[in-house]
Amino acid sequence: MENSSFPCLCLGGRNKKTPPAPATESAIHGVAAFSFKELSAATRKFRKDYLIGKEEGLYKAYLKSVNQVVAIKIQVVVDNSRSTEQGNSREEFLSHVRMLSRLRHRNVVDFIGYCADDHHRILVHEFMPLCSLQDHLHDSDPSRDKAARLDWNSRMKIAVGVSKGLGYLHEHGVVYRGMQCSNILLGDGYHPKLSEPGMAELGRPQVDIENTQCLKRVAFGYLAPETTITGWLSMESDVYSFGVVLLVMITGRRAFDSSPAVKGEPRLAAWAQPLLEDSSKFPGMVDPALEGRYALAGLNRAMDLVSTCIREHPAMRPSIGTVIEALTHIADSPAEPLGTSTSLIGEK
Repeated sequence: MENSSFPCLCLGGRNKKTPPAPATESAIHGVAAFSFKELSAATRKFRKDYLIGKEEGLYKAYLKSVNQVVAIKIQVVVDNSRSTEQGNSREEFLSHVRMLSRLRHRNVVDFIGYCADDHHRILVHEFMPLCSLQDHLHDSDPSRDKAARLDWNSRMKIAVGVSKGLGYLHEHGVVYRGMQCSNILLGDGYHPKLSEPGMAELGRPQVDIENTQCLKRVAFGYLAPETTITGWLSMESDVYSFGVVLLVMITGRRAFDSSPAVKGEPRLAAWAQPLLEDSSKFPGMVDPALEGRYALAGLNRAMDLVSTCIREHPAMRPSIGTVIEALTHIADSPAEPLGTSTSLIGEK
């Protein structure tokens, strides 16, 4: 199951801009430095009823100092009794904050400020009222209005926005290691934004595959094959993860589902790959909640794009720029009701 912890942005890849030098607190401009006292007071000492959804350490609160409702994310609890490795945690955190302060895009969540008092490492960003894409695709709440479910056009427009946010990060030489549905937040009009990054392992383009907690932050079903073997991340692995996100949006399935209801392959990408070789199978893979309301040509193009994004060899995957261009054409094609197709979703 996905974990909606905020992901890490990692400097690296083949692109253009030089990473910022390590920051000092006084050098960070454009963001607010909040005291722990203020954040604690705003959440009534981080009471459970201030939590956003089921996410541990993520709180909604109103901050008087910025006159805004915000999301407050506790990043990591630092054990000051430990020596050298954690002794650099504050400097790494502030360097990461400085990098975040320079990233501004309409499809990346606005970074508002941080707290680095004593052992605390907390990020503050804009509050997104419609929660995550995962909530809308996999919400089992029967009280949710059926009409409020995401239709095909909405899903494709969200996919375009997400790809543009990822493209912006790649243009700035940044690898985003948290590409999963739980980290895509939705604002008014279902406007998507990549959620605020900043886990404990800051600025390292690598996942510790021996570390269970680390793997929880990057949901297993979204990881590229090379990442699961070596731990290394790249812009190509970002594209793979995006391909899985797009596949989740089309099929309505989870990226990894080991529940008893699922028979056979629990990894969505592995389940889909043989089916992606035959376009006649595409309609049967579509989320039944769409009730056949999509354009067949658009579905075929979207599935072809998924197939290229989740190729095993990183060099064979498209650039995010190519993905943006393809998705823009798909999103511009209006959905046309086809009638309900025989679904393959149950054949897992």
